[in-house]
This record gives sequence, structure tokens and C-alpha cells, in this order.
Amino acid sequence: MELQLTGLTAVVTGASKGIGRAVAEGLAAEGCHLHLVARSADALAGAADAIRSRHQVTVATHALDLAARGTAERLADLCGDADILVNNAGAIPGGSLDAVDEARWRAAWDLKVFGYINICRAFHGRMKARRSGVIVNVIGLAGERFDYGYIAGSTGNAGLMAFTRALGSWSLDYGVRVLAVNPGAVMTDRIVQLMRTRAEAEHGDPERWRDYFANLPMGRPAHAAEVADLVCFLASARAAYLSGVVYAVDGGAASRAGNRPF
Repeated sequence: MELQLTGLTAVVTGASKGIGRAVAEGLAAEGCHLHLVARSADALAGAADAIRSRHQVTVATHALDLAARGTAERLADLCGDADILVNNAGAIPGGSLDAVDEARWRAAWDLKVFGYINICRAFHGRMKARRSGVIVNVIGLAGERFDYGYIAGSTGNAGLMAFTRALGSWSLDYGVRVLAVNPGAVMTDRIVQLMRTRAEAEHGDPERWRDYFANLPMGRPAHAAEVADLVCFLASARAAYLSGVVYAVDGGAASRAGNRPF
């Protein structure tokens, strides 16, 4: 399927690894020029070099702390009239209400929740002025499958889902589409390390980390490329009539809650 992305410019945050890196690779493979954003200049440089070597596209990098005030506007100025924005930066810590203090909660939300909102504000205004553009927010399954042990993330993700639906409900009248993707568990270096640490603590054997995936659909997490494929489609002209919608990439996990097969 031709996605008609060749020659467009995309901004991807959290682009040095994991889902963000996979999204950048997918967009580059479709012919998009890129602005990659993350905190680590070295990690960004490595990602940019790898993408340039495989695809004939231009890749700019921006090492920025997206939690800092004013950074969203600075990024929009650096990237100019980008056609596509993919918000992906940020990880909210796990823990119950008693375990996540105010400082950690606020720091995490400054990057992911307010970071997404501020970056959307900066880019949406430019897109609305020229009546063209797409924003895809990569959020997370906890926003629809609430978790007592991930209360800051569940609450923040639910807020970003509402934000996406509210902004995207009327944005198409101005030529701008706003959508979101909710990944469930995704096979990244981060999740492997988390599961290895858990296996070591609970079983004394870090090599048992795969055991924790046994109850997932297909017995595995999603691959980052599977999330990226959906992001690329949503960003493309093939999805021109879609806006204000949130899509789960979870193998049906959210819909399984409380249900068992006969």
C-alpha cells in the first residue's frame, strides 16, 4: 500500500530507542524526512546515522529536555512547518498512590502529560494556520485498563486519551488530524531489563524473564515495529478520514478484562 508520505517532514520525540526509533525507521522507509528528538545527543546521532545509511532522507537531531518550559515552542521553531508530529517521549514510574510522591509524579507528568500537551499546542497552531498536518500521540494501555500499581501512569494516560479525543474531534475542520495509539506491553530493551530484574528478585534467575509474558496474547509482547506500522498508517493520507480516535495495539488484552473463553 502506498502511504503517500514521500517528501513529507515528520517530528518524532523519544526517537533514540524503542517505539520512537521504530516509528522513525518506518517513516523514513516511506520517504519522510525526519526531526528526531530525545535527551541524549549521542543516542540521537547513532539513530540518525543508521537511518541515513538505510534510507535516502534527511535527518536532523535535537537533544532537548521536553519537560522544560519553553522547549515545545523552541522545538516548533527548529522544525518549521512539519507535516507530522509523533509524541512518544516520557515514561511514568510505577507504584501505588503511597509509593509515588508528589515530586516524582509531577516530574513524570511534566515530560509526558504536559510535554505532549505543550508540544501539541506549539505544532497544532502552525498546522491549523496552514490547514494541514497530523499529530499522533503514543500513549499507553494503562489509560484504558487502569492499574492500582501504576496509578500515576493510568491517570496521566487517561488524561492524554481525553486530550487527543477532544482536540481531534474538531481539528479536521481546520485540516488537522489528531489521533493516538495505546501500546500494551512492547518488546523493548526497557521491558527486558525490567523483567530480568523482576525474575532475579522473585526467582533468583534473571533468565526466567520470558515467563512473565506467558499470559499475554500470542505469548509475547508486541514488537515495536508493529506499533510503528500503525503510527505510519495513521499519519498517512490513507487515514484521511480518521481523527479524534485512540487505537490499542495490545492483541486484545484490554478487551479481555473479566472475560474468559468457554
